[in-house]
Amino acid sequence: MPTAITRGGVTLHHQTRGRGEPLLLLPGQSNSHHWWDGVREDFEEAGYRTTTFDYRGTGASDKPDLPYSTREFAADAVAVLDALGVRRAHVYGTSMGGRVAQWLAADHQDRVAALVLGCTSPGGEHGVERGYDVRKALSQPDRKAAGRTLLELMYTPAWLATHRGPYRTVGDPGMPAHARRRHLAASAEHDAWDALPRITAPTLVIHGTDDRFNPAANVPLLAGRIPNATTHLVPGARHAYFEEFRETASPAVLDFLAPHRQLADPGVEPG
Repeated sequence: MPTAITRGGVTLHHQTRGRGEPLLLLPGQSNSHHWWDGVREDFEEAGYRTTTFDYRGTGASDKPDLPYSTREFAADAVAVLDALGVRRAHVYGTSMGGRVAQWLAADHQDRVAALVLGCTSPGGEHGVERGYDVRKALSQPDRKAAGRTLLELMYTPAWLATHRGPYRTVGDPGMPAHARRRHLAASAEHDAWDALPRITAPTLVIHGTDDRFNPAANVPLLAGRIPNATTHLVPGARHAYFEEFRETASPAVLDFLAPHRQLADPGVEPG
């Protein structure tokens, strides 16, 4: 399995499929590359070479018991692009992956061709957090009930009634407890508000209208802070809009990316 080594010596496992312009897909908190299993083929069939990687703490990557941050995850993404010889890629990040993508586009402007931020938030005091009732339900002692709450925040009742799993967006089952805590802290401490105006890549902010896990009120905040950003709301969708509503969400992202395809630079893949 291909790997990248960070400056700090952490080994990251990454996965590339398809042919065409490079598209880096960033998953949500406490999830591995499997977050994207249900939809990445939409982009490969449209002529993109998709790359995912397992965040530190997930999948086959190293799981050091050290503080993590969304900014560090962005640096990890750069290490993956370097290992692939990709000079500039399109980037699509959802949930915490959208937070990582904000840092990637702000700190490494020359590495991002076009940017898509899905179901995410700027974080910090300016971000709109989930309600107290949602936080309470997710942290209840009955872990089975808490897990059901998470599923209902991700998907509509209609989807859950007809899809029995596996559910790709509710966490990497193989993560050790310390890595889950580190991921939770990294996402909770995210605050890219001051960095957002530095983003120069064409940007789409996309979100489900019925997302209570990460409220859609964050859409105008991000779009108003990132120069020339555009927005797209997916009616009726919850947090996992990209999977449940893929028939409308994937085309919306592809339509956005299409005029910017020439901006990507695949470089020369090593080997």
